[in-house]
Amino acid sequence: MALALLLLGRPSVRWFFTTFGFLLSWWGAFLVAALDSSLVFVLPFGVDALIIYLAARNRDTYWIYPLVMTAGSAVGAAVTFWAGVKIGDRELPKFVSERHLDRLRQRVRNAGAGTLALSALLPPPFPLTPFVLVCGALEVNRRLFFSVFAAMRLIRFSVEAWLAHWQGVRILKVLQSDLFKTVVIGLAVVAVAGTVGSAVVLWRQTRGGPPRPRPDADEKNSGNAHRRRAV
Repeated sequence: MALALLLLGRPSVRWFFTTFGFLLSWWGAFLVAALDSSLVFVLPFGVDALIIYLAARNRDTYWIYPLVMTAGSAVGAAVTFWAGVKIGDRELPKFVSERHLDRLRQRVRNAGAGTLALSALLPPPFPLTPFVLVCGALEVNRRLFFSVFAAMRLIRFSVEAWLAHWQGVRILKVLQSDLFKTVVIGLAVVAVAGTVGSAVVLWRQTRGGPPRPRPDADEKNSGNAHRRRAV
């Protein structure tokens, strides 16, 4: 812990703990849950760790946090879904890597909106945000998708909050240790760096030209042109 404080410096440490204190409020929990479903925020398991901490620390009101964080997650997902609607299927390669894109497209096209929204239960490394973006671009049923999405998030957060409430004393002993605080500072630094990096990449991609056509698409178009000339 002392090493982390030394590396950050006193002003940075004060700023960090002020910000961290805000994140431990209801509004902070709402904001983290919303950012977790956005295109730029990077912190795997961050929203789960936060709800576990809040529910363990505030055992009398632990049931509020699943509601607040479900609302935040739904808002963040709605913004991501809307962005997918706006950019459309053609522009998806700018925002989703080819490694995930083909698999996500196939999954979205082969499943119903309700089945797709069940993915809100899945933890990382499932790419939830790119998945929501693809659902928007392919225009799945919004009402059904978000109804199931919110229900699944509420179930996931409620289970985590109940477990934290049940094992609150043991969890707090771990969360209040110097080792855990040092880990939190390290993860916060990684999250900030990853979020800034994602924002820069997203900004560059949105300013770039149209996505390059895939080689197989080029070959298919070339073959069609040859056949038309032959006819």
